[in-house]
Amino acid sequence: MAYQPIQLEDDDSQVQQPTIQLTESARRRVRALLEERGLEGHALRVFVSGGGCSGLQYGMALEPQPRESDHRFAFDDLEVVIDPMSFNYLAGSTIDYVDDLMGGGFRIDNPNAVAACGCGHSFRTSNQAAPAPPGGSGPGCS
Repeated sequence: MAYQPIQLEDDDSQVQQPTIQLTESARRRVRALLEERGLEGHALRVFVSGGGCSGLQYGMALEPQPRESDHRFAFDDLEVVIDPMSFNYLAGSTIDYVDDLMGGGFRIDNPNAVAACGCGHSFRTSNQAAPAPPGGSGPGCS
């Protein structure tokens, strides 16, 4: 899924249509992390990299200086930034924070993922080859 800007009726400028959601629970956790670390003006960077059980894995970081090429999404006083390559895999995703008896952590509900590992941190899209079977030479859960 590629980013498509939308045209405003009364303006010639292009505005990015919101395609990433950050739940209220995730917003509270990001705010808490920023406060715990004394970081002002940082954004939440969400990215995809190679690896993980299913071929791609999610990553997050607190970003002091987003890049000009980043896709930016504002959620009240928080900003989420995603590099263009990762955005192709994450468009339409919802980022949540869950704290339950099994522990807390960020979860990404990604409509582009056709398969995900049980760990919830890696995924595969329809245009990727399937990973090697368990016990094979492919990556595994850590």
